[in-house]
Order: sequence, then C-alpha cells, then structure tokens
Amino acid sequence: MRVLITGANGLLGQKLVSLLSGMHEITTIATGRGPNRNPAGSYSYLSADLTHPEEVNQLIRDSRPDVLIHCGAMTQVDECELHPDQCWQANVSGTEYLLAAAKTVNAYFLYVSTDFVFDGENGPYGENDLPNPISHYGRSKLEAESLVLNSGLKASIVRTVLVYGVAHDPSRSNIVLWVKSSLEQHKPIQVVNDQWRTPTLAEDLAFGCWLVAKNRHQGIFHLSGEEMVSPYSLAIKVADCFQLDRSLISAVDVSTFTQPGKRPPRTGFIIEKAKGIGFHPKSIAEGLAIVESQLS
Repeated sequence: MRVLITGANGLLGQKLVSLLSGMHEITTIATGRGPNRNPAGSYSYLSADLTHPEEVNQLIRDSRPDVLIHCGAMTQVDECELHPDQCWQANVSGTEYLLAAAKTVNAYFLYVSTDFVFDGENGPYGENDLPNPISHYGRSKLEAESLVLNSGLKASIVRTVLVYGVAHDPSRSNIVLWVKSSLEQHKPIQVVNDQWRTPTLAEDLAFGCWLVAKNRHQGIFHLSGEEMVSPYSLAIKVADCFQLDRSLISAVDVSTFTQPGKRPPRTGFIIEKAKGIGFHPKSIAEGLAIVESQLS
C-alpha cells in the first residue's frame, strides 16, 4: 500500500512518517513545504506547496497514493485571523486541489481537522454534534471538511484536540514543551484556567489516524485524550513530571490576553466511536512520561 502524508514536517506528520515507514507492507511518501525535517528513514520525501495546483498534481503523479493522509494546514489561530486569505488558501484551496488530484488515482482521503470547528459552549463533543466555529481558522477547517465529505471519494475526517509531543527539528512548539522550556529557564508564565480541553499525545493521534485509514473507514471520528483539563492544570502536570518549579505558573483567565482569534472555552471530545475501532489513548501522565523519555 502506498501512503502519502502531507504536512510531514509537523508534529503529527512526523509521527505518521515514523509509524508507517516502520511497516514493511507500506510504501511511505512524505511531503511538506520546503526541505525535509524528518529523521532519516525508509520513506521518500517530495517537497510541494499545496496552494499551487500544478505542484499538487505533480505530487500525486509522482507518489500515486492508495491512501492520502492530509495533515498539512495553517493552524496558528491568530495568524489565520490576521491573514484570512492566506488561511483560506492553505486550508481550503489546498484541500480542494488535493481532492481533485486524489480523484485521478482514486485514493482514500483522510483529512485531519480540529475541535475549533465547535464554539466551545457545550463540550465535550461527539461526532454528531453541530459545528459552529468562532474563528477564521475554525471556519476554514469546517469548509475543508465539507469539501472532503462531498468529494465522492472514500474519505474520513479525523478531528483532534491540543496535540502535544516531541518533534525532530520542529518549526513550532506545543504547550507541553513550552511550559517545560519556560520553567527550566526560571521564567514565570501565565496559563489560562478558564478553557477546557482533552489533550492528545501525538503518537496516539498518529496511531488513531492509521486505524481509520488502513480500514478505509468513512465519516467523522473524534480522536483525543480522555482527561478534560484546563491548560493551567496541564501546565502543573508538566511541572510535576519534570520536577520543575510549579510556583512559576500563574492561573489567569482568557481576558488576560489580547488575541485576534477567539478560542472556544470548552471543547474536548467524546471518543466512544474511536474506541470501537481500537483507539485507546494514553493518560496525560503516561503521555508526559513518553515525552520525558524521548527528551532524555
């Protein structure tokens, strides 16, 4: 089976490349914008800008995927709010170009989406709950979901929440690594205590995506951790795991920060459907222990 992973330089993309390239029955093709930032391994890497349809068409001709896992996206909420056209081009147009090209090889299409398609008034959410995004980022991801579900391809949507983990040569950090780094430098940090999420270990998400993709499941799946926590309480868990000074962490409410993009107050996912196909995420304590072992 030939599997193409977009956004392969990101955290989830790297975990998928690592997972699938270790399977002898899979030919793994990774793609991202610019040079490869993954460790060496038994996969091929093709550089492509998904906002250029001619590059997308060439990518599909060269990779000929049976399965396409689309992780590539513009995900910085504030950047999406400040640059809506760029966000739409990356998240909606790029998905549209990929879908059109995937049709030429009849590839199965898995699209990675977000809890930010919800307004956060009634979390945690199941797959049948009605989306109502409150940011441009959320609206762009919901529009892309619609394109995927109406594409005529065999396809699925995998939504996830607050992904954390360790990447090789990362372009961006995540909440766990940011808290750890700040506390190691003895920097006081303010972390919101009036938002709620179900944080997701990147390895769990990669495995869950593969469970959906390898069996060609169709429809929407919610993949996340099970523990509902505030970012502040997650930060405290990080401090304790790495034996750092939790007194440097201050709990604040969201009004403390001026952010262009609105965040849903309470999301988190109900993952019973995913459990039914074999998805069983690790606890936050187990996830942090994995991060600790990888960093050491």
